[in-house]
Amino acid sequence: MGRRSQEDRDAMTVEIGFALVSAAFLAAAAFVAVTMTTVYFDLPRTAERVLVRIGAVVAAVVFVARLVDVLWGFPRRGSRRPAATHGPQGPSQPSQPGRTSPDS
Repeated sequence: MGRRSQEDRDAMTVEIGFALVSAAFLAAAAFVAVTMTTVYFDLPRTAERVLVRIGAVVAAVVFVARLVDVLWGFPRRGSRRPAATHGPQGPSQPSQPGRTSPDS
């Protein structure tokens, strides 16, 4: 495997940060969703403990699943983008907004 450029390392750092923040947010939301019933209902102490533990397990699973999902997909999306290539007739996009072709 060759050396990575600074751009590749920066992209990986941003992707890891995004994965951690989004995983933490979703895990917290999952925990709150599972344990919210303890706030609204007068449940026995044992039921509250069980729901908190279930919420913690669900949050951990959601955290790991999101982290793996984001980071596993990163190499497939690719940090290296191919150079812009133009067809025989020039760029495929119009040269100016609102125009339908470069010749307009």
